Amino acid sequence: MRDANRELTLSGVIVLAPGELNGAPSEAQKAVLDALHLWKIDLADRILVVNPGGYIGESTSREIAYARAAGKPVSFTHPG
Repeated sequence: MRDANRELTLSGVIVLAPGELNGAPSEAQKAVLDALHLWKIDLADRILVVNPGGYIGESTSREIAYARAAGKPVSFTHPG
């Protein structure tokens, strides 16, 4: 994600990236992060999913569905 963030930023794109943590979040922190990620999707013009090897986890799948339901274009670094 850092590489994609840097590349997009240096090309003039405003990037709203997920927060980074050291270690697993608590349940309360996870709830805050989940809500914050959806809010960032609301603010975004488009969504880039960074999915090395094509992997997409449960939270990311939910966020992709949310973005698509909101009419946001979704692209992937590694299309499946």
